[in-house]
Amino acid sequence: MPPTLASLVHHSALKLIVRAGGDRLDVPVRWAHASELADPVPYMEGGELLLITALKLDAEDPETMRRYVKRLVGAGVVGLGFAVGVHYAEIPEAVVEAAEQEGLPLLEVPRRTPFLAISKAVSAGIAADQYRAVTAGFAAQRELTRQALSDGPEGLLAALASQIDGWAALYDASGAVVATAPEWAGRRAARLTADVERLRERPAPASAVVGAGGGGDDAEADRVELHSLGTGRRPRAALAVGTAAALGTAERYALHSAIALLTLTTERSRALQDAEQRLGAAVLRMLLAGEPDHARTVAGGLYGELLDAPFRIVVAESAAAPVGAGRENGGGAAGRTTAGALVAADTNGDPLGALAECLESAAARAGEAVLVVPEGERLVVLAVDGGSAVGACEEFEEAVEGARV
Repeated sequence: MPPTLASLVHHSALKLIVRAGGDRLDVPVRWAHASELADPVPYMEGGELLLITALKLDAEDPETMRRYVKRLVGAGVVGLGFAVGVHYAEIPEAVVEAAEQEGLPLLEVPRRTPFLAISKAVSAGIAADQYRAVTAGFAAQRELTRQALSDGPEGLLAALASQIDGWAALYDASGAVVATAPEWAGRRAARLTADVERLRERPAPASAVVGAGGGGDDAEADRVELHSLGTGRRPRAALAVGTAAALGTAERYALHSAIALLTLTTERSRALQDAEQRLGAAVLRMLLAGEPDHARTVAGGLYGELLDAPFRIVVAESAAAPVGAGRENGGGAAGRTTAGALVAADTNGDPLGALAECLESAAARAGEAVLVVPEGERLVVLAVDGGSAVGACEEFEEAVEGARV
């Protein structure tokens, strides 16, 4: 916590005495500033403890002091330190009355306490608070990393929610909720799908604040931050965090650490992606050549039980038929506004890339394995027959065809 007027009053070396506003000493002090100007307000930013000796003030005139103190309060000054034994032997009653009337804490500064000592105390308090925040941030980063390694994104979200004293949610590229922490945050996270979609339209990295907070019990009272995850043209995922108020320094460190870790887990290296695509292409060629046993041996456990279960091969081309998919039972997805339709509506000139993104997201949500192999101007997909990826492909096709009409 940053230094407060109360912490300065309790500082044994300063010997400050409260003369007014004793019930408002818990306010943070951003800085201590000495000024003898009759009107120091133009040089104030708010949050200061103003230190004066009243050399250029008629501190015994009630009207003058009322105007002076009123302007200080209007400028956001949080306290007034009045040095005695310099120009005035004690604080004039007019100053005390004006401070009490405006609710401004008034501190008596004894002659043996230089203003510099107060400034140093405030500076030391600010530095200590920043050090605590950085230390807490490093501790949070270690805990988030440990959770990410041991329990994956779900564990990381749980740790992040605890660090920020709020909730966290992870979305896939289509805007669908993948995981939340705590579990009760699922309904709140689901209401932000449209906001995640808008964030997805912006170049990565992107962020947005939804709501101002307020400490209520419903979602409208949350202050929600949205952050895109990924380093490519299209964000691969998004993170939302909800809190009752704006994040502090330590919480901000934790959030940034979570964004970096989640980006690492969702955005694999280009070399790894290329290697997996080459392996997937080899597996697909073996299957089409009638060598399923060799394909299973090469794939190992990379595609789970996909090669053992009934599967469907989908071929999509970007020429005359931008998206094509074999079907057995007709258009079961007609009339639905789905993640596939949303992604299809915004292909950014790359329908095959958008389709691949849509299928991978649908398969990930359903816990299915899927093999996606780009081949020049077409995309070859191996997916569980009747599974979510095939359904998403059909929805995508309908959305694209509908946009042509």
